[in-house]
Amino acid sequence: MQRLQSSALLGLAATVSDLLVDLLKSLKAAVRSRSSLVAENFFLRKQLAFYQEHAVKPRRLTDAARIAMVFWSRWFKWKDALMVVQPDTLIRWHRRGFKLFWRWKSKPGRPRLPGNIRALIAEMAKENPTWGQGRVASELSLKLGVYVSPRTVRAYWPSGPDRRCRRTSSQHWQAFVRNHARSIVASDFLIAVTVRFRVLYVLIVMEVGTRKILHSNVTAHPTATWTLQQFREVLPGDHQCKFLIHDRDSIFSPSLDRELATFGLRVLRTPVRAPQANAYCERLVGTIRRECLDFLIPLGESHLRAMLREWVRHYNRGRPHMSLGPGIPAGDGDNNKQTAIQPLRAEGRHRLPERCEIRAKPILGGLHHEYYLEKIAA
Repeated sequence: MQRLQSSALLGLAATVSDLLVDLLKSLKAAVRSRSSLVAENFFLRKQLAFYQEHAVKPRRLTDAARIAMVFWSRWFKWKDALMVVQPDTLIRWHRRGFKLFWRWKSKPGRPRLPGNIRALIAEMAKENPTWGQGRVASELSLKLGVYVSPRTVRAYWPSGPDRRCRRTSSQHWQAFVRNHARSIVASDFLIAVTVRFRVLYVLIVMEVGTRKILHSNVTAHPTATWTLQQFREVLPGDHQCKFLIHDRDSIFSPSLDRELATFGLRVLRTPVRAPQANAYCERLVGTIRRECLDFLIPLGESHLRAMLREWVRHYNRGRPHMSLGPGIPAGDGDNNKQTAIQPLRAEGRHRLPERCEIRAKPILGGLHHEYYLEKIAA
């Protein structure tokens, strides 16, 4: 009798425990969060969409739908509701989403320049329309101590035509100039037209070794006598020049060459129709046109002479030259030695020194600018 009562009690206890388990499941299902129901409905809708299109080949899920399904799977037991795809498929989607996330986070390539340097590059390009990327890179590295390459400047160049510097040279004359650059002087004439269409002639004399403009002058009637007087002014008695290069213009007459020989100069006349033989001076003529005469209208002879005087001062003392390293042809009060502006150094390559401000000096009314660093008073 006691055994029957014990077995009955055990059966009753098992039945009660099963009822409690079912009740707990029902309560758990009843108190499920709204987010769980939304996620489950999302999965069920996706499955119904596939079932409704049973007559058509099922469409592949987009990456956005896959990422959304992976996100919502955290809020309920997705294995119980998943019928269209297998668990391995969902895991594969998760791995793919992680790859996309890591690719976005990695950001391949070199880090971008600081915002102030990017803004400065754009400002230089807009304020100086004749400058190329190499010129801006030289200005930054030589005067401001920000070491960037022309290719880096190109990445932040404002939209517009690409103005790259082109260089042409002759190997024969290049070898000669390299061996005698410090003792070679080159000269040439160029033409400028005034506001009243009067033609003026500009004589320029440059030192090839340092790229410095030794002399420039303007006249409306160039003659051999006038040209000889200009050479007397530019070449003192103790000069170190040995060669003078000029073309076969009629102004450079044989009598002029004989007078120049008394100065201790050996005159090198370029071949006929061979401007590359005087390539450095021809390049200087092009630079004068691109950076000065093409943007200004001379009112007269004195006005043109004043403009050239200001530009020549900028060319000799403030304009970086790539062929010099880059460097500056000459400093204040030095007519023979090549000098370079030494910027204030900072710890990083792309950082400006602390307690310093960038100053800009306008040249020719703002056609060009010279940039330099100035310390701020503590």
